[in-house]
Amino acid sequence: MNVAQPRLQVQSLTRSFGGRAVVNAVSLEIAAGQVTCLLGPSGCGKSTTLRMIAGVEMPDSGRIVIDGQEVCGPARILPPEARGVGLMFQDFALFPHLTVAENVGFGLRGDRTERGRRIGELLEKVNLSGYGEKHPHQLSGGEQQRVALARALAPKPRVMLMDEPFSGLDNRLRDGIRDTTLELLKAEGTAVLLVTHEPDEAMRMADEIALMRGGHIVQSGSPYNIYTRPADRAAAAFFSDVNVIRGVSRGALTQTPFGDFLTPGHADGADVEIVIRPQHLKIDFDRNGRGPNPTPLDGTPARGTVLRSRFLGRESLVEFAMDFEGARLSAAVPGVFLPRPGTVLWLMIRRDRCFVFPAQRH
Repeated sequence: MNVAQPRLQVQSLTRSFGGRAVVNAVSLEIAAGQVTCLLGPSGCGKSTTLRMIAGVEMPDSGRIVIDGQEVCGPARILPPEARGVGLMFQDFALFPHLTVAENVGFGLRGDRTERGRRIGELLEKVNLSGYGEKHPHQLSGGEQQRVALARALAPKPRVMLMDEPFSGLDNRLRDGIRDTTLELLKAEGTAVLLVTHEPDEAMRMADEIALMRGGHIVQSGSPYNIYTRPADRAAAAFFSDVNVIRGVSRGALTQTPFGDFLTPGHADGADVEIVIRPQHLKIDFDRNGRGPNPTPLDGTPARGTVLRSRFLGRESLVEFAMDFEGARLSAAVPGVFLPRPGTVLWLMIRRDRCFVFPAQRH
């Protein structure tokens, strides 16, 4: 069976500034029609990676290959305009003195009729038919974003690079424009590399997420796998708040106030951290100083006192001071659940929803 060649291949890309590796041996592959999100905190090297693929920043080492052709590497370095790469940024970078149609057609070649047909086709696809003679200052932010998308798509790029392209938009508009953008890019068969620091955006848009930290890709995979099988505590915490319970692994078991946890693969006497998201803590009521009975799935209950509770729209977040070790834990409950501060409740931990990692050094 023939395996389709990746549209974009990045191999061991490295770039240093002032002796510090900002991008360190980054590798990834993206197929035609696939959306990959390069996700990570500010300063982790995401935008530098994007600029190197675009050709506006030179790597110290590594290769960039598009459709099997090396566009940057030891053998050759193609200029940005020869790479078949489109760019979209947070600032839409429309030319204020040009009309919408002139902006969309800026990078197009060919005769006037052919250009006009492509411009009209794209304006229709982004729901801006009839806007061709307007200027950017006459458009809303969402409309400007759609013009920028049409302009980036006009030359039919093989790869689209997007750097935080939706962060300047009103939340009300963002979801709709993201969906329109994805639909168009996939219809065009474009390979997309989207840079973002927002986990929700990556989860919503990506076929694959590459989680970046300190210049490295620390984990890559589908949104489901990244979320449910994080590589380490920091990866888990990047997608949501987490609770951390510390313990010592002995004989592949770790004793905690919530009962024993299986911790295979950790050396005898190793410090470990049991990490669980707030939505996977189970709350139960106090029964004259007693909690619910232990179960194999939920373990042993531990008692806590409510510090505060907040309603967040879809769920309520309740913060507890636990009886053990002065620990602070948070639990998320669907809907409205707002116990008063000082209320005594019992917490249990779903064994199948927690992660065990080596303890971080402080």
